[in-house]
Order: sequence, then C-alpha cells, then structure tokens
Amino acid sequence: MDVEQQGRRQPFASDRDIRPDNAGWSPRARRLIEETHALCLSWLESPLRSCLSDIDQRLYAQAERSRNHLEQQRALFSRQQIQQQRNVLERRFLDGVRQHFSRLGGAVAVSIEGEHDAQRRPLELLDQGEHEQSVALQTLVARGEARHGQPLFELGYRFAVLVSQPPLEGENLPLGPHALAVAFHEAGSILVDIPNEHSLLMLQSFDGAVVGTLGSLYDTVNEHLRADGILPQLRAFPAPPRTHVERQARGAAEATRANFERQAQAAAAPAVSPLNPAAPRSDSIAVLESLREMLAQHRAGQGSLSYQPTGRPASPEELQLALDALQLHVSDVTDQVRRELRSAHALREELLTQLNTGKPEGASQTHLTDEQGDTVELVAMLFEQLGDQLQRKGSAHSLLGDLQLPLLRMAVADKGFFNQPEHPARKLLGMVTEAANDWLDGPESDTDRSLGAKLNQLVDRARREPPSTGLYTSLLADIEHHLGLLNRKAQIAERRQVEAMQGRERLEQSRRRAAELMTERFERCNPRGLLRTLLERAWSDVLALTLLRHGEDSEAFALRLRITDQLLGQQPVTDRNLLQAEVESGLQQIGMHAEEAVQVAQRLLGIPPVAPPAADGAAAPVAATTTELALKLKQHQRLGEHAAPEPPAAAPAPPPPAPESPERRIHQRLRQLPFGTWFEFIDPNDGRVTQRKLAWYSPVSGNGLFVTRRGLRGEEMTLEFLAHEMACGRVREMSHVRENLLDRAWHALTSHLRQVTRPLTNSPRNGD
Repeated sequence: MDVEQQGRRQPFASDRDIRPDNAGWSPRARRLIEETHALCLSWLESPLRSCLSDIDQRLYAQAERSRNHLEQQRALFSRQQIQQQRNVLERRFLDGVRQHFSRLGGAVAVSIEGEHDAQRRPLELLDQGEHEQSVALQTLVARGEARHGQPLFELGYRFAVLVSQPPLEGENLPLGPHALAVAFHEAGSILVDIPNEHSLLMLQSFDGAVVGTLGSLYDTVNEHLRADGILPQLRAFPAPPRTHVERQARGAAEATRANFERQAQAAAAPAVSPLNPAAPRSDSIAVLESLREMLAQHRAGQGSLSYQPTGRPASPEELQLALDALQLHVSDVTDQVRRELRSAHALREELLTQLNTGKPEGASQTHLTDEQGDTVELVAMLFEQLGDQLQRKGSAHSLLGDLQLPLLRMAVADKGFFNQPEHPARKLLGMVTEAANDWLDGPESDTDRSLGAKLNQLVDRARREPPSTGLYTSLLADIEHHLGLLNRKAQIAERRQVEAMQGRERLEQSRRRAAELMTERFERCNPRGLLRTLLERAWSDVLALTLLRHGEDSEAFALRLRITDQLLGQQPVTDRNLLQAEVESGLQQIGMHAEEAVQVAQRLLGIPPVAPPAADGAAAPVAATTTELALKLKQHQRLGEHAAPEPPAAAPAPPPPAPESPERRIHQRLRQLPFGTWFEFIDPNDGRVTQRKLAWYSPVSGNGLFVTRRGLRGEEMTLEFLAHEMACGRVREMSHVRENLLDRAWHALTSHLRQVTRPLTNSPRNGD
C-alpha cells in the first residue's frame, strides 16, 4: 500500500468549493469558467507542491554551501518561515488565481489614462530589491509567454468569446504566466522578513516547477473548451509579442478587435482537413515534406527503384480502418509477438494485406499513397532508432513495441506529430520510454511495480481508443502525475540519506572535539584505573552528545567540562551529591542502565554503595567490584557505533596528486559543484554504466554521498578519490542538460537519411 498516498495533505480540498463569480457572466460562461477554474486547481496541486519543495531544498542546499554563519542562519530562517507559512501561502495563491478568474468580463487592465495618472505622481526612489524582483517577474512572464505562445493564443480567443471581449492576453488572461506569477508573488508577500535573494529564488523555482510545465494545462483547457463548442475550428497564428507600451495603446486594442472578428468568422466557416490537398501549407506539412525529400534522396543514394502501383489509392479513412484492424489482429496473437518492433517493409505489407482483405480475385487493389507510405516508413525508422538505444529484452523495448501502431495512427491523422516537439503524442512517447528505461530497466534491482502497471495501463488505452490530441494530453497528464509522485518519494528518501550522513558527520566532529578536550586535560593530569576508563570510554561520549545538542558555547557544555575537571581533581567539589547526580544523568544519556550508572558514580566518588534489600529467602546481592565496572565500561557500545553505515568496497587510497596534476584540477572543480550533479560510474570488469547523483558532500571532511534515482544510498567516497577515479576514466560527469532518448532518435534518423545524400550534395559541379 502506498503509505505516502495515505498520508498526503489535501490543502486544496477546502479551496475547491470557492468558485469565481461575476454578475456579468451568462449561464454557459459561468459553467465553463467554473469548470476551467476547478480543472486549474486540480492541475496546480502537484506543480505548486513541487515548487515549494524545490524552494525548501534550494534553501537547505544554500545553507549547507554557505561560507559563513550569518548566511547559513538567513537561509535556515527563510526555510523555516516558508515551512510555517506553507499552507497560508498556498491558500493565498489559490485565492489570487480565483480573483483573476472573477475579473473575466471586467474592464481591460491598464489604460492610457492610467498611464497619464502615473506620470503625474511624485517621483520617489526605487528600492533595489523591488526593482530586482520586478525585473525577475517580467523575465519569468516573457519566458513563459514565449514558451507557450500557441496555446496561450487560443486560450485568449476562447476566453474572449465567453465574456464578449477582445482577445485576452497578459494579466487579463487568468491562466496565463503573468496572472499566475503575480498571484504567487503576491501570496509570498506574507514572508516579510526573508531577504531579497530568497524571494528571487522563489520566483526561479516557480518558473521551473509551474510556469515551465503549463503546456499540458493549456492543452487540456483548450481541448475542454473546444469540445464544448467554443471556437472548435480555431487555428492559431500568433503574432509577435507586442511591447508594454503597444499593449496599452488604444489603437492596438482596436486592431486586436478587428483581428478577433476575422478569426471568429474563419472559425465559423467549414473546417479544412489537414489531409485535404486544397488546405493551405502549414509548418508541420512543410517539415513532413522535407523529411520525405530526404527519404527520397536516401533511396536514390542506395539505388532503390521507385515503382508506380496500380489500382486505387487508400483514403485517410480506409488507412485508419486498416490500422485499427491490424492493431486488433496484433492484440490477438501471443504477447511476445505483440511486443516486437516492425520494420517499415513489414508494416507496409501488413497494411496492404488489411486494405485488400475480402476483395475478389481480379479486383482493383488498394495501395498506399506516396505520402502515406513515407509516413509509415518514417515512423518505423524513428522507432527503430529509438529501440537501438534500449535494452533488447527490457521493459522499455516491450512498451515501445506496443506503442508503434498507436503512434503511427496518430502520425497519419495529425501531421503536427513531425513538426511540434511539444506534441502530446511525441511527449508521451519520450516520457514512457525514458521512465521505463530509467526506472524499470536501470541497474538497480528494485523494480517499481506500480510504475510498470501504470505504463502498461496507459499503453493499453492508447491501443484501444481512437487517436486524438485530447487522448494523448490525458495520458501525458496521467504519467506526469505518477512520475511526480515517484520523484517526490525519491526526494524524501534522498533527504533522509543526506540528513543521516550529516548527523554522522556532526557526531564525528563532536566526538573528535571531545577527544581533543579530553587529551588536553590528560596532559595536565594523567588519571589511572576506573577513572581513566570512564573518561575515555563513556564520559567522552557524554561530552560529544552535549556538544552535538547544545553547542560548545552553551551552559550545558560548560557544566560538563566543569564536572570533568572536578573528576580529575582540577576544580574543588562543593557538593558531592550534586556531582554524583550529574555523573549518573550523563551516563544514562549515552545508554547506560540506571543501576550501572549509580554503581560507577558511587565507586568513582568513593561513596559507599547501598545494597538493595534482598528478597525473602534470597542471599543479599553483592556490589560489583572496580574490575567488573571497568570491564562493563569497556564493553559498553560507544556513541554512534550502531548508526555507522556499511563501509564501501575496499579501495586503495590514491597517492597525493601533484600541484599541477589533472587530479588536483578535477578536485578543485568538484568542490565547486552544486548538489544534484549526476555522475556515471563505469565498471572496469564488464563496462556496465551506473548513474549516481551527488546528493551532498562535507566541506570539512570531503566525504561525498551518492544516491540512486530512487534516492537510496549508492556510494560514499571522498572527493579526492572521486577525482582520482575521474582522472583514470572510471567516472565521468554527466552534462546538466541531458538529451533525452527521443531527441537522440530524431537526430539519428536525420543523420541516417543524410549519410547517403551528403556525397551527392557535396559532389563537384561540372566545370569546377
């Protein structure tokens, strides 16, 4: 059972009943706006929590990397404030989003008159922190609008239809990056005491966790409004973004209104199918034709002969029916055959068989058009390149075989599959293969069964249901949510490992400092017998524990040092009973039984032991001798011994590097790396590559902690040894921006098509 799912907080539950309201809305507009608002709340739940968790981790890492005590305290204070105000910040953010929804249909924000009023205001000095936050906010909004320009353009028109206004953009669009960023920034205003750099850090996390992932929300909302009849034939042709001054001008508003009327008239006209030859050329069709030209040149370079098939070409509907029949036929065969990737030739032959099944002999045969055949071949080549990067008998390769026909149906129906990197079907293909390759086929043996079941469930839905953008948008949101849960579990496990190692690090430093203080006192006074055994084996741990809990400048630690000096005879004892009580309390804190602590304290201070009354008919208990007490102290488990981890595999210590050696340069760079950097460890025996993340390292001891993708402890080694292994080629640092499997497959596909055409292109011309 998923323990984390049972214990999940639901701070958004109370906010779902608070709906946006505006008296000017029509009943249909009210219903759709409320549904969109509820959909927005449901989607924002996971990214917002990821954002706040990312802020918490960044502040924690900043505190760990701080070079002085004041910076560390500021980071920890801001982290504590955000943790305490987290629920309030979430509610204020959701309330700000609701207010932006409620403003739909009101006056357009920011007018020329408002700008003139602002010009008449008295001048005042601009606070540096406010200026930096304003610039960061504007940069965040500009980046988000550029990243999601096309779906934002469609949303602006559809919301404008609901409230009878010109197309909405900027702060007037409730789901836009501007509105969400302003709502988050205003919600964070309750954190009045955090410094400016931490406010900028919050905006950075919001940009990465929320604004950067808004594409799926926009696609889902557009699909929801389109299904309800709001501009169902709208095709986005967004204009270049206007400047802030142009956005405020009235002339631009009039031009936008005219543009909106023309777009509405075009949306009311009959739909033009992308498969219709009379349809205007779009970027996706142009990219597909470019790939087809490369494919034709590739065939010519290989000497392949083109042929003119006889008969009637298949219509798009017939091709979809043939693909559906082929998919049903594949579902009936054995599981092993179903999961094999099919070549372009095999797919073409199977489709021709399905298209001509049931026709009498001598009847005209149905064949694929050149465009349909090229689409089949390009998709097959893409899956072939993608399969070459996966394990042949792994889960990712099997899931890839199940997705081949559903993705082929989508590519035949929507040519945007080839041009749009953010196409839901392409993103789902990349995400499923990445998740299966990283989480199911990784070197770790603890395969996640829930993820495997979820991926199989999504693939089965893609195989059963007709291909559509809405289907793949829904599947993409589902797998993103599940992977978000896995990543949060991994982050929690990683944080536990880091905190455990930090605890061991602090404990080791405390023990080392306590040993130094004890050594200083032994140089002045050399105790013997039970007293020396007590101080070395037990009381040193008492000092270390007090130092760990209260610090070296605390009164509690000063009291422990004073008791140490009294036991050594360096200070006078004013109250022996109080001294005995303090010794007993300290020994019990490190795990010694109360009876043993009393006996040690009494024997140490020369107090006659008081034997407990004997039971009826039993002999009176005999007090332990000094030798027996010393033996018990030596057998007593030292502080921290039970928490020590399993030592890593024995490795010879590398020799000290020369001042100008590569190892020294690598080591200096490693000390500047941020936490979260990934490394690849290469096994010299079989060449197997294992990926590990540097979760934390100690600036004091140089010990580094490496964790797996699930946040479990992998390796623990010093940075010096890591630098030595990197210099020897057994460890390498991974790039921060890692190219995913699908991108590598696209690049390999185009390179494969060009490898024969390049000599033809670069051949010398006649007369050269």
